[in-house]
Amino acid sequence: MLRYLLRRVLYAVPVLLGVSLATFILFYGIFPPEQIARRNLSAKNPTSQQIQEWLVAHDYNHPLPQQFKKHMTELMLLRFGRSDSTGEEIWTRIKTGAGPSTIIAGLVFTASLATRLFFALWSAYFRATYVDTWITLVSVFLMSVVYIVLVIAGQYLMGKVLRLFPLAGYQSGWTAFRFAVLPVIIGVISGLGGGTRLFRTFMLEEMNQDYVRTARAKGVPESRILFVHVLKNAAIPIITSTVLAIPALMLGSLVLESFFGIPGLGSYTVDAINAQDFAVVRAMVFLGTLLYIAGAILTDVCYALADPRIRLE
Repeated sequence: MLRYLLRRVLYAVPVLLGVSLATFILFYGIFPPEQIARRNLSAKNPTSQQIQEWLVAHDYNHPLPQQFKKHMTELMLLRFGRSDSTGEEIWTRIKTGAGPSTIIAGLVFTASLATRLFFALWSAYFRATYVDTWITLVSVFLMSVVYIVLVIAGQYLMGKVLRLFPLAGYQSGWTAFRFAVLPVIIGVISGLGGGTRLFRTFMLEEMNQDYVRTARAKGVPESRILFVHVLKNAAIPIITSTVLAIPALMLGSLVLESFFGIPGLGSYTVDAINAQDFAVVRAMVFLGTLLYIAGAILTDVCYALADPRIRLE
């Protein structure tokens, strides 16, 4: 196990280099340092001297190879530096935004997994009945609705008409729950249709296996077959589709946090892109890559825990 994990970590190094290089080339190709300097300088028409001074102050005055070397060295050491637009320490902002993003992401992840499994199990248990038909129809409907429509409809219905939750904003402490409920509900509903259909497919595939027919022949109740044997053997594909979604959740939802004014990592990334803040963008891309690699390794470890027949050697 240890040798396998070490090998996966070593494989991650070229992936990090490749993603960082692609980010570096794309950002420098779209937003040259001079353009970033003009955008962040307070002067309406900055002079060449002012631009050069800004480039020197933010270490953008080096040749591209040297710039990339410095760029990778700082990222590998997790030294993200300061924001190009605000001058704020990036690590400080990440620590501040990690709290709201983690709360929202944790609630969305837990509630989504529970509701998807619930409806998928019911649909598989009552397959070819009106229950299965209605769950399928609602799932397809939810898959067809655009995410933005769910956000706007949720804000209008539950925030403006019924006044159950605040329309937007966020407060720390125990009051954070009031501001988190509506984004969590919308986050759960947005992925409920596709997740239910996917999990239902996993269940039905297992229900056609030989061990299920053998259990039925021995008189094992259908509920025990589904909720014990089938669910356990369907854990592998469920883990694959679930664990790999954790990194994206931890980085925050770009749309959800922006619409609800939540000061998380998702809205922080959107603001950095709009401000052409390369320092923040490269830090968030690198952090996201690390989380995805960690998620992939965690998925393989969960395979071995869910099915002892799998050996990570």
